[in-house]
Amino acid sequence: MNKNTIKAPCTILLAAVNVIVFLVLSFLGMTEDGEFMLKHGAMYVPYLIQRGEYYRLFSSMFLHFGYDHLVNNMIVLYFIGGTLEKYIGRVRYLIIYLLSGLLGGLISQIYYMAMAENVICVGASGAIFGAVGAMLTVVVVNHGRVENFTFPRLIIYVVLSIYLGFMSQGVSLSAHLGGLATGFFTALLLYRKRGSYS
Repeated sequence: MNKNTIKAPCTILLAAVNVIVFLVLSFLGMTEDGEFMLKHGAMYVPYLIQRGEYYRLFSSMFLHFGYDHLVNNMIVLYFIGGTLEKYIGRVRYLIIYLLSGLLGGLISQIYYMAMAENVICVGASGAIFGAVGAMLTVVVVNHGRVENFTFPRLIIYVVLSIYLGFMSQGVSLSAHLGGLATGFFTALLLYRKRGSYS
């Protein structure tokens, strides 16, 4: 087991919640079915605006369209989250994760409204990209490297993710970019190098 993850209880908890929710929903129905996911907290512009169901901004962060969607997100959370939590602290990490997920989701819905599209959205990608954005901040503050993470590697990952998002259907780039920006700028406000805390 990854040493960083052992020391990252929030990362373990977040991953566990995502997996448990997925398993429960998989037992109840088809997680790749949009209507089923909509009944269980997926994000959808008409329900946000017309019904005021704003809780969907939060609940949708813990839902995934199928096994592949879940596994891809949890792999990134495992590698990024464990190290980020260790360097930035548990409370700051949770703030960044949840805020990035919420704002990433909100930005995606604003985008879909502007495009006059109604799309059912789920996934932890906004929150996880927030962790990536925060890691970029931590790496920059630490002169370009934190353990195995370097600024060029993170930039390559972000660029590849954006490119794959353009080439793939069903990927909300607006949520990814919104989460990334939220995580980056929130970490700028919250993060201090070790040794500088009072």
